[in-house]
Amino acid sequence: MPLRLPSAKGTDTAASVTFKLQKLLAQKGLGSRREMEALIASGQVSINGRTAILGDRVSAADKVQIGKRIIHFDLAERLPRVLLYHKPEGEIVSRHDPEDRPTVFDRLPYLKSSKWIAIGRLDFNTSGLLIFTTDGSLANRLMHPRFEVEREYAVRILGELTEDQITQLTTGIPLNDGVASFNLLTEEGGEGVNHWYRVILKEGKNREVRRLFEAVGVTVSRLMRVRFGPINLPPRIKRGKWLELNEKEIRRLLTLLDRQTQHPGN
Repeated sequence: MPLRLPSAKGTDTAASVTFKLQKLLAQKGLGSRREMEALIASGQVSINGRTAILGDRVSAADKVQIGKRIIHFDLAERLPRVLLYHKPEGEIVSRHDPEDRPTVFDRLPYLKSSKWIAIGRLDFNTSGLLIFTTDGSLANRLMHPRFEVEREYAVRILGELTEDQITQLTTGIPLNDGVASFNLLTEEGGEGVNHWYRVILKEGKNREVRRLFEAVGVTVSRLMRVRFGPINLPPRIKRGKWLELNEKEIRRLLTLLDRQTQHPGN
């Protein structure tokens, strides 16, 4: 699905081009498209003083409000912001925590008119790549199960997997929320009693990697996400640090995602 907005070349042209309201609100970083559809259906959004309905389209000339808050759209801006973060162990992927643990959002740059949306999650004891964006549509494109976006992890365990355990992990193991398996599992070597494995799966169930290993009697001692879809964790990003993609990198990402949408499974 297209993730970029046509550029507005002039006032008259911009005013004549319209966009789906829920898509613009999601791209503004106010929530997912589904959340924006629910917000519109609840009657909380207005266009030029009238209550918006699902299916409405807006142009640069329209005044959009959520309650009394005016929402400004720069329809000439085509690209979302995308940020890569190297999450260390000991942080949660949530803005608020009853236990007052450190949150990844404390590390991110401040946004005045939108918010960072986390693409997927990593549990408290897992490190590695987290992607953030200001575009709810892009976040949905990377997270929705129907797109089967690959997640790749480096896994360290005590000892080595047996052939039987490898077979179980790659053919399917019943978990409490359904049967799961790795699409790929390869040995990456190790030193002493510790061994590393590389695993790939195409869904993001809660603690899925750890639960799969636990199901065959193996405890994961270290877990790190090294890739999410077409994005690898850049080695230059140190733990607890972030890197924002530039315009060229964002355009390349959007192109790759559009290709995968048009040719699923490639």
